[in-house]
Amino acid sequence: MMDWTDRHCRVFHRLVTRRTRLYTEMVTTGALLHGDVARHLDFDPVEHPLALQLGGSEPADLAACAKLAERWGYDEVNLNCGCPSERVQRGAFGACLMAEPALVADGVKAMRDAISLPVTVKHRIGIDRGEDYNFVRDFVGTLAERGGCEVFIVHARNAWLKGLSPKENRELPPLRYEFVYRLKRDFPRLTIVLNGGVTSNEQIEQHLRQVDGVMVGREAYHHPWTMASWDARFLGESAAAPERDAVERAMVEYLDRIATAGVPWSHASRHMLGLWNGTPGARRWRQVWSDHRLKGEAPAAVHRLAHGLAAVA
Repeated sequence: MMDWTDRHCRVFHRLVTRRTRLYTEMVTTGALLHGDVARHLDFDPVEHPLALQLGGSEPADLAACAKLAERWGYDEVNLNCGCPSERVQRGAFGACLMAEPALVADGVKAMRDAISLPVTVKHRIGIDRGEDYNFVRDFVGTLAERGGCEVFIVHARNAWLKGLSPKENRELPPLRYEFVYRLKRDFPRLTIVLNGGVTSNEQIEQHLRQVDGVMVGREAYHHPWTMASWDARFLGESAAAPERDAVERAMVEYLDRIATAGVPWSHASRHMLGLWNGTPGARRWRQVWSDHRLKGEAPAAVHRLAHGLAAVA
């Protein structure tokens, strides 16, 4: 979800769901240790509960970055062992780390020793064309026993490290949900969260009969209103779900606030373009908010124009 789940996106998603745990884009240890820490780690307090997703492999670097995450007030540190891109592989992190479970376990242990936050791992069920369940079982077992990891977010596809783009790696390797279900049976004391190919609330309910949690990525981004029912349906929230109009008005207020601070509001408005998907006038509403000619206008004015022209329901 690089360039997608930035801080503006997360503020928008928090307007839709109060209790769903949100994750940052993957931030590399090098970017934090040698770059602008505040630019990478600053977030709005409304984003809680919020996890920082790290990319890296050196235990000392991971520990140092985990300390930064704790200092900044994150609720969780998540190590990415699932990204298959060749650029990430050149940095010796992401999905290629599944071939080095001992190194990953050392990194997890270094972070756990350095901070009091939960340290979790996101990974695939395998790498390249191997279809052996024992591979992911041993990976999880090593991280749990040697690193003390207790929470695993499992994308139920292999990562093919050569020959596929990141997009193809999300679509072509077959989904094998039974591998994730089996992990939960083999490691009943661990928290196993399923990821990959989930597109409906009915699918979430089905998976929750087998595992402890479900992570949804691009489906939630493109169809954010799917999340509006999650608090009550899956997380025990008794308060009424928000209304779309109210979410949009709150987002416009946020756009006004960041514009006043000198941030182009279009950097944030792009994340809400799926808000009215499936309703009359949604296409015209998106066109107004996407019109580059209006980027010099105040967000409140664009909001009025979008609803005046689109008459979204």
